Amino acid sequence: MQFLNWLTSFFSWVQIVASPLIIFGIIGYIVYANLSTLIGLLAGIVITIIGLIWGIIIATNIWKKHGTENFMSRVSSTLDIDKNDDAN
Repeated sequence: MQFLNWLTSFFSWVQIVASPLIIFGIIGYIVYANLSTLIGLLAGIVITIIGLIWGIIIATNIWKKHGTENFMSRVSSTLDIDKNDDAN
């Protein structure tokens, strides 16, 4: 049971890391597409690595303060829909 708790926490942590990584990866690709040289490639890689590091920092802080499962469940909840269902 302990392993399953760790596994769900890990997958939530990866989801939190993926958000800034994807955003910075897209920005890095745009930089590389506009500067199709070695400097553009290096700049794109550096921007993507910054997104990865930032995502790790954010996810670790959330994990320590709130727990990643609690954070992800609050983020993906649909309170407006639940309120409308209760009213009907």
